[in-house]
Amino acid sequence: MRPWIRRLGRGLAVLVGVAVGAALLTVFVANRQTPEHQEADASATPVRFIEARSLEFRLEARGHGLARPAETWQAMANVAGRVVERHPELESGTLLPKGTLLVALDPSRYELAIAEAEAELASLAGELAQLEAEQENTRRLLGLEQQALALTEQELARIERLAASGSVSSSRRDEQRRSTLGQRQAVASLENTLALLPARREMLQAQRERAAVRLAQAWEDLADTRFVAPYDLRLAAVEVERHQFVGTGQRLFQADSLEAAEVEAHIPIAMMRRLLGAILPDEPFGQGLDLDERLDFSAVQAELFLVGAEGVGWSGELVRVASGLDPATRTVRAVVRVDHPYRNARPPDRPPLQRDMYVRTRLSAPSPESRLVIPASAVHQGEVWLVDAEARLERRAVTVAFEQRDLAVIEAGLAPGERVVVDDLPAAIAGMALAPRRDEALEARIAEQALGEGHREAQP
Repeated sequence: MRPWIRRLGRGLAVLVGVAVGAALLTVFVANRQTPEHQEADASATPVRFIEARSLEFRLEARGHGLARPAETWQAMANVAGRVVERHPELESGTLLPKGTLLVALDPSRYELAIAEAEAELASLAGELAQLEAEQENTRRLLGLEQQALALTEQELARIERLAASGSVSSSRRDEQRRSTLGQRQAVASLENTLALLPARREMLQAQRERAAVRLAQAWEDLADTRFVAPYDLRLAAVEVERHQFVGTGQRLFQADSLEAAEVEAHIPIAMMRRLLGAILPDEPFGQGLDLDERLDFSAVQAELFLVGAEGVGWSGELVRVASGLDPATRTVRAVVRVDHPYRNARPPDRPPLQRDMYVRTRLSAPSPESRLVIPASAVHQGEVWLVDAEARLERRAVTVAFEQRDLAVIEAGLAPGERVVVDDLPAAIAGMALAPRRDEALEARIAEQALGEGHREAQP
């Protein structure tokens, strides 16, 4: 068969196939049926919710700090001397009661100084007594001499009258004049002696006062040779040994009081501002000193917890806020005092609050007004998920005033009574159907946490 005939046959077969396919497609399109749309009911997503409520709230401020004794004794030698007595338990870490003699220096030189000052005082007292006797004697002599002078003056006047009438010679008159002048001189001498006696008395009294000062100083120096515990204490560094000679100003030992301990807690500014705002009155302040008087620190509850030891803690009181911010952390320095930190201590389970212990500090005070509180986990990047009246999901933006532990305090965007979803949904689509269930147990826990009771730590 010729080649062109074969090509023509294949072309006709292709055309016939295309025509048949087009005809079948036309028939199918003409006879097609519209598919039925069946909308399946979407299944409701089960969720837990709580009812938003305004609750009584306890504001907290938390920080960390190192413990230190409220009072520390740096024992320094005020006088020089050789150590003649040292307590046998004068070692670092020893607890000693009030009144215990810890160190004694050689008192001999100060006892001699006391004896010398007392002898000088006795000598000056004798001189003053002698001066009083001299004054009394001089007054008596002066009285006698004044009487003799009066007689001499009378005799001189008589002689002068007789001499004027020529009854007495001039020599007799001159002799009487010399006698009168001598008596006048004797009276003047005694008067001068009496006039000088007060100055002598003042000089002796000044010498007596100087001797009394030396005596008092000698007694002070003698007292400084004995180092007696002024309170119940725990020894820290000890730098003195028996028979050692110590000089003035040399440190002997350091001791910490057992009466009280302090912790200077470093607390963020925002937390401390909220806490102080709860105890500050609304009216403006007057003078700067008035601020400290009107801060009611007694309304603040202070608790300390030892870091790294669960269940070990102490109750204290906020006594002051240190001046200025910490230069490194820019935090507020709140000072908490714990009285009798060694009371009821039972190491190692219940140790006392000692120097350089690292502790957590929690300060709390009741908020002046109730707060709208929800779990912090219910806030999703500034939004909360709500269950609306038709049991569908509503997404709403809210403003969080602050977070405290696991709670978020809502400032705006949420009203009391609204239902807040507390579950974490894999896909939170607005309008999706929900199967809500109220979690009353969680609501009770939130109320406890708002009062600071949900995270109470065990204390000794």
